[in-house]
Amino acid sequence: MEQPKPYKREHYRLPLPVTYPVMFAGNTAIGEGTLTNLSMLGCTIECATIPPHSTNLLLRLILPDQKESLPIDEAEVRWIDERRIGVQFNRVERAANLRLHGFVWDRMLERLQTIKQQR
Repeated sequence: MEQPKPYKREHYRLPLPVTYPVMFAGNTAIGEGTLTNLSMLGCTIECATIPPHSTNLLLRLILPDQKESLPIDEAEVRWIDERRIGVQFNRVERAANLRLHGFVWDRMLERLQTIKQQR
């Protein structure tokens, strides 16, 4: 039997049960997409406009139950897979970072409660 692969991420990546809108802008691309997963240090975006690898982007995440979009001042495209890009958050203002951490933490607790109830 094949052994499961160890989890290598430094921070938990939150798979999102629904998709949330995201807008991005860089030197070579402006576009919209949907978040498919999110962590405190990055996310995956499905989009029609694919910016080049290593491009720095300004992001606006539209998260539920929040009055304003969540700004990510600088995010770098780390990988590309057809219609998806993986971005790493390089610069996030302190207040936005606190909102991001709170959102991910709350969703992670909800997910753990769901898993616990299913057992």
